[in-house]
Amino acid sequence: MQILAERAKAPSARLMTESFRGRQEFTQPDSNGTQEQITLSQPISCLGVGLHSGAPVRMRLKPAPLHHGIAFSRIDRPDSSLIPARYDHVIDTRLSTVIACPHDSLTRVATIEHLMAALHANGIDNALIEIDGPEVPVLDGSAAEFDFLLQCAGKAPQQASRQRIEVLQRVRVEGPHGAYAELRPARRGLALAMSIDFHASAIGQQRYAMPLTQNRFRQDVANCRTFVERHDIEALQKAGLARGGSLDNAIVVDGAEILNPSGLRRANEFVRHKLMDAVGDLYLAGHTLQAGFMGHKSGHGLNNQLLRTLFSDQSNWRLVQDTTVSPALSAAA
Repeated sequence: MQILAERAKAPSARLMTESFRGRQEFTQPDSNGTQEQITLSQPISCLGVGLHSGAPVRMRLKPAPLHHGIAFSRIDRPDSSLIPARYDHVIDTRLSTVIACPHDSLTRVATIEHLMAALHANGIDNALIEIDGPEVPVLDGSAAEFDFLLQCAGKAPQQASRQRIEVLQRVRVEGPHGAYAELRPARRGLALAMSIDFHASAIGQQRYAMPLTQNRFRQDVANCRTFVERHDIEALQKAGLARGGSLDNAIVVDGAEILNPSGLRRANEFVRHKLMDAVGDLYLAGHTLQAGFMGHKSGHGLNNQLLRTLFSDQSNWRLVQDTTVSPALSAAA
């Protein structure tokens, strides 16, 4: 990754180890730890390649005004509209989460989930992402380098309260072979539990659960990479996909063997990556959720179906505004 930044040095962060026992995951505080909306302190840019296109791409993350949300701008298509990072703008979930302009499916941005996960975990409410191609750069195949970019840019509080989406009743969607994803009411915060089951013995059955806080995200799942089974690579490349994939940005599995010379970064890196994907996909709700998420063999498709089902019935949710803001912001408002 090549970073083009106005601020060259990342702020230091002390990583805290938090315990997770029983159902504590459904009662943890919000990841941001504050109640005011947050944007970036300054722009920051990076260069990389698209995982599937293999094409070079430049991306710039910029501050945005109150109530802007997260939105993408295809600057290589100057007459196109902004693409809000929302579940109802998702047009494809087969290999990544892809969003597009409602009336122009060619103005799209693919593979947004890792960046969205980092924005979610860092509590960024408002940001404009300018990109000169159809796919977010893959960088190292995880969310860690996006998280680093956000640390370099810094955070700026804004003079309005945050909003969150409170889940009021259980919502569940199911897929083939026992896959499911569901949301449950929670007293506060967002917590996630994920399980997977793969035939490849290097992956097998894995489970992981955690509350979504900035520290837990950064310490436990941010650097967990995307993965692929070796026998799938040829088919992907024949379909014109995975052109930017390599052992530098993906874990490749062949039965019981991990083909990456450096091995895994974490125990259970595979399920941790799937949980990280869910953190990104769920931020397409438009605000952070007050809920417990549970997924079994859930991917981008089920995660998106879950949000569509949630918002299909007003009795499932309500929008809550946090009324507690910092004294400085209250005085300035």
